[in-house]
Amino acid sequence: MLTGLRLVSEAADLAARRHSGMQRKGRGNEPYINHLAEVANLLAIATEGADAELVAAGWLHDTIEDTPTTQQELAEKFGQRVAALVVEVTDDMTLPKGQRRQRQIADAPHKSPGAKLIKIADKISNIRARILPRPTQDERDDLCDYVAFAEKVVAGCFGVNAMLDRTFEETVKLARSTL
Repeated sequence: MLTGLRLVSEAADLAARRHSGMQRKGRGNEPYINHLAEVANLLAIATEGADAELVAAGWLHDTIEDTPTTQQELAEKFGQRVAALVVEVTDDMTLPKGQRRQRQIADAPHKSPGAKLIKIADKISNIRARILPRPTQDERDDLCDYVAFAEKVVAGCFGVNAMLDRTFEETVKLARSTL
């Protein structure tokens, strides 16, 4: 099984290949891989580089949700913990957006510590992407709506890592200052 730097590098490579050509919402439709890199980097900083499996799961956190990647494939290549973390943060895309959001809010307090960290890092990245220099009214409304939703999810995740908790709060403060 892969470990350490090799595990993270292979996860980044697979994430980049699977999300090739996908665009991110906000920030001028930048490549989706930028979101995955930001989430993985936040996790690496939060753990001071001590949890390669968590960082790898950060790179891969949207692969099952957005691509044909399977849990079995992730488990075979990256191990059971990485696959389990990815599955734990994967939304059921067969549900309408409102139900998916409600499920994220309800399930957040029951997630494993690693999944909670991924959720917080994901919400930080998603809020940052919605903070634009001269937002339209629709972009302001989207940011306001997303921040309110993210706060409800992250409320169930706080307490695992003080740095990520603080970064989330600072990001929300910055977002609100632009509204």
